[in-house]
Amino acid sequence: MGEVRSPSLLIIVLALVLGACSSTRQHARPEIVQPSSRQPGERPPPGGSAGGFYKDDGPGDRPLAELEAIPDAVPRRETLHRWANRPYEIDGVLHIPMRQWSAYRVRGTASWYGRRYHGRNTSNGETYDMYAMSAAHRVLPLPSFARITHLANGRSVIVRVNDRGPFIGDREIDLSYAAAQRLGIVRQGAAEVEIELLLPGKDY
Repeated sequence: MGEVRSPSLLIIVLALVLGACSSTRQHARPEIVQPSSRQPGERPPPGGSAGGFYKDDGPGDRPLAELEAIPDAVPRRETLHRWANRPYEIDGVLHIPMRQWSAYRVRGTASWYGRRYHGRNTSNGETYDMYAMSAAHRVLPLPSFARITHLANGRSVIVRVNDRGPFIGDREIDLSYAAAQRLGIVRQGAAEVEIELLLPGKDY
């Protein structure tokens, strides 16, 4: 006489198998990390634009001649940061950084950040130096190099991208104080620029 299996037992086993499959699919989602530097949601002081639209921020105290003498960043091949290029979520928006160098040229609004963040950690664990030619971008590889051109006056600088941001409005890139000064956007706080990712191994 054949063995009779309990229908309830089969239902329990089937439920466990389906639960395990569901758990596996959930763990397959990309890990989301949070950038470690400036926090989103900061707003400019009423009626002002000092500090590139970041509250309580502002320029440094070095003379203009010294700032103009700061050299551009020199593009070179660097190992991409292991953690800083993972997907991350800010204010419910998922950002997926580039994991390799490829052609990238966009136009958008550049702002800047200065003394309030000077000495703090960037998203890839370095120390932010407002007097270095650096920048923050939401999706460009960390680290990478980009040429920033002010569309109104034609000035351009080469910066090293080592931070995440900006997360305010339609801003496309945050420049260091030194880079913003060279481009001539410190006083106005923001300007329209062209951003070109510089690929390793090419002469610029």
